[in-house]
Amino acid sequence: MPCGSKKLDETAVSILKALVTFTQPASCKEIAEKAGLDVRKVTGKIRGLVNQGLVEKAGEGKYRITDKGREAIKA
Repeated sequence: MPCGSKKLDETAVSILKALVTFTQPASCKEIAEKAGLDVRKVTGKIRGLVNQGLVEKAGEGKYRITDKGREAIKA
């Protein structure tokens, strides 16, 4: 595991796996539907994923996975 990387919990992994499937930036609602999660859970978790550099904001209320995020779920 790379230095300084936090272990991702199940919710974070589900969000990242859902984001990988989108070809366009997705809203928290779309991510929640795809991941089978409550939208509030996704909304709460997404900020941390952005701060970790695993997800990036792509316009107002839209998100996309970063290369770092892709690597995190491959590991």
